[in-house]
Amino acid sequence: MAVAGSRWSVQRFLHHDPPLGEIPSGKEMLLKTLRIAWPSILESFLVALVGVIDTVMVSSLGSYAIAAVGLTTQPKFICLAIFISMNVAVSAIVARRKGEGDRESANSVLIQALLITLMLAVVVSLLAIVFAEPVLRLAGTAEDTHAPAVAYFRIISGGMIFNVVSMVINAAQRGAGNTKIAMRTNIVSNSVNIVCNYLLINGHFGFPKLGVQGAAIATVIATFCGLMGHVTYAFIGTVAACCMSIFSLTNHDRFLYFRVVKKIGFDKRSLESLANLGSSTLAEQIFLRIGFLTYSAIVARLGTNAFAAHQVGMNILSISFSFGDGLSVAAVALVGQSLGEKRPDLAKIYGGICQRLGVCFASILCVIFLTCSSPIFRLFSDDAEVLGYGAFLMRMISLIIFMQITQVIYTGCLRGGGDTKFTAFVSLISVAMIRPFSGWLFCYPLNMGLLGAWLGLTVDQLMRLTLSYLRFKSGKWTRYKI
Repeated sequence: MAVAGSRWSVQRFLHHDPPLGEIPSGKEMLLKTLRIAWPSILESFLVALVGVIDTVMVSSLGSYAIAAVGLTTQPKFICLAIFISMNVAVSAIVARRKGEGDRESANSVLIQALLITLMLAVVVSLLAIVFAEPVLRLAGTAEDTHAPAVAYFRIISGGMIFNVVSMVINAAQRGAGNTKIAMRTNIVSNSVNIVCNYLLINGHFGFPKLGVQGAAIATVIATFCGLMGHVTYAFIGTVAACCMSIFSLTNHDRFLYFRVVKKIGFDKRSLESLANLGSSTLAEQIFLRIGFLTYSAIVARLGTNAFAAHQVGMNILSISFSFGDGLSVAAVALVGQSLGEKRPDLAKIYGGICQRLGVCFASILCVIFLTCSSPIFRLFSDDAEVLGYGAFLMRMISLIIFMQITQVIYTGCLRGGGDTKFTAFVSLISVAMIRPFSGWLFCYPLNMGLLGAWLGLTVDQLMRLTLSYLRFKSGKWTRYKI
């Protein structure tokens, strides 16, 4: 990779802008990026892999089960939207505070976020359980998918609090550069999820056969175990960084340590920082979820088998997304810390390194998906109609992954810089408007069916890539105060 070479190759990422200080060697910066990125890539990959394994295990029940679980995805993320926006804000602020050397403020931000998360989790969870029926009707459930989808959704909503608390802790640790912590807790969580799926979906080793509901129960058990993993690691000191939970933090040597905060409660500076970044990110998440939900409902109208094939394709696409997402996490941490140190030149370089790594991963995945398309799709279903969609879906995925990974990394750089209003604007234009409209246009007026739906997705990815690239190149994202 070119970036690993001379000082000159690193300088190329500045596009003729003068450096603001000493610039480490390309090799040193690449290695630092990889140290932060690889645990996040592995974590994100494992999360995506568990989603794939869930789908494979559920597929034994039939196409209706794949579709039922798939139809709960966007309603679930709508419920999580406010927590995801909180996590994006926490990660960016903690990264900036670490660059500034302000340990107390970073920990105060995390405390505010946890207090808010705990209060909101109870409310959102109850609303999701009560309104599951109409929400899933809106998502596009049919007669054969509605009942199992409702049961699945209510169970995972009931266990939401364990998930969102872990999310906040992991977000803060990522911002501080402690990406191994989230990786380790997610390994615990995902391992438990897979085992419980095996036991509960088809009733192995004397356990009850619960079908789709079993997959939901497995997910809740896993998220609880993941949260307990946080607590365990914090007390025995076996992880690379201070692991946080609502119970205690004991490692004084780590950047994130509750006892450096003089008073537990709300403070103006932390709340303002969370509100400024979180509000824009919440708007972004709302636009994303509205767009994804509308798009999903459009595809669901094509029929159960077509939607099942679509869901398989989305699961495979999530594997490629995991590499971009992991590098995006690294970009948030490295960009935020560099800007906190008043080094926007380093922020640009780290963004360029993450992007180039993303292209390398996309190229490898493209080769794998094109050469192994048929056996990969057969992992999920042996239904002839579902498999009939597989060939063109895998070709579409091989094209989309280059746009997807690159735009996700650019978006991570913008978020790390605090440019969340722009990312919200992109989500409004591209995801909430262009994806569903183009998907509908290609699907129905142009009568292209599932191919049309994925052409709409491709248009969305291309638009997001173009807008995020232009914003990154402008450098405006390096000048925000958070």
